[in-house]
Amino acid sequence: MECARTGAGRGDQCLTVMPDLNSEPLRTVLQFLTSLAVGLLLGLERQRNPTAKAGLRTFALVALFGTVNALLAERIASPWILVVGLLLVGAMIIGAYAEQDEPGADSGTTTVIAVLLCYCFGVMIWHQQTQIAVALAIVTTILLHFKTELHGISARLAPEDIASILQFAVLTFIVLPLLPDHGYGPYAAINPYHVWLMVVLVSGVSLVGYLALRFASEERGALLTGLLGGLVSSTATTLVYARQVRRDAGAIGLSSVIIVIANLVVLARVAVIVGVADVTLLGALAPVLLGGVLLGVVGVLFLRREQTSTAARGPALVNPTQLKVALGFGLMYASVLLVSAWMSTNAGALGLYAVAFASGLTDVDAITLSSVQLSKLGKIAATQAVAAIVLAIIANMLLKAGLILAVGGVALARRCVLPLVFMSGGVILGFMSTGWWGKT
Repeated sequence: MECARTGAGRGDQCLTVMPDLNSEPLRTVLQFLTSLAVGLLLGLERQRNPTAKAGLRTFALVALFGTVNALLAERIASPWILVVGLLLVGAMIIGAYAEQDEPGADSGTTTVIAVLLCYCFGVMIWHQQTQIAVALAIVTTILLHFKTELHGISARLAPEDIASILQFAVLTFIVLPLLPDHGYGPYAAINPYHVWLMVVLVSGVSLVGYLALRFASEERGALLTGLLGGLVSSTATTLVYARQVRRDAGAIGLSSVIIVIANLVVLARVAVIVGVADVTLLGALAPVLLGGVLLGVVGVLFLRREQTSTAARGPALVNPTQLKVALGFGLMYASVLLVSAWMSTNAGALGLYAVAFASGLTDVDAITLSSVQLSKLGKIAATQAVAAIVLAIIANMLLKAGLILAVGGVALARRCVLPLVFMSGGVILGFMSTGWWGKT
């Protein structure tokens, strides 16, 4: 606080003098403090490891050393100081591990690279890349801390699981950037980049469920199987457990719970897909999905007397990232998008709804994404997009009811159809509550 006399008759006024955060001395101090904090963060984790040759003080000093070197390199305009500093740090930590004579001792490669990263973070902080440096330091600390858990995950991954992850990486980081981001064809409705982006979205959601279902192989109950099976494919899950009831009538209780939960997850899956594609439309669709979920939960509670903790064999599902599967969905999505655009233009809303109902019988994702895209392009109103998604969901529930009856038999249908009716009724009531049903 600084007081100054402003003039006769005006009295004394106290002016608060705030420190200038952009001043060079203060900025330099903050950079060194941030560098010290980053080093302490990494060092705190390594200090807990009895085999590590670098701990709290070493990491803190290395981070400060990186920042000092960056300062000197800038002042004397010689970037070679940074290179020499990095080599010295590397030689120091490698030499520390080279001295150990114990057979089978930790090679220290993890600590070596962590120390080198710590030095680089110190350099980045001086060059005002503080946010990136701090974020990377946090990620590095997480990787160091969860060594056992990460090794456990790696050990449980089967070759086909690794193939799934690599295939998804190819779909996302190799194929997607190569596609043109322009509309082609009638109505300029087919945008190759957007079509493949939707393939990546659906494949990603499915891959999460696919891998989670693989990891849950030992302790899989009805609730977990239904949730993950619905995330991957509710249709496949319904067919698998309907067939199981056909083979073993004693499995009807467990199978009915799994089928109902898997189809309830369809609504959550639609929410995720729409939310990523167009969060604005998700707000309009929220009452519809919420109504279906609430009454769907009532349907699940209707089966609460059935056993839900018994281990269950998960459905044999197709890897969702296989190129054949991805291309199949991409072609389906593009076809539905084109047909929907044509029908909405030439046959009005009724044509779009007919396509939505027919498409929903086989796949809800394609028509959902198509409706979202047409709404974003201004070819249909948001109310029409929501109505199309509602029809697709209802058609899909009708298909599941038919599959349950045809494959699982009357006894299974008696248990499962009523909850499916609850879900469909909740979706319809949610749509009617918006007041849009008379505007579509």
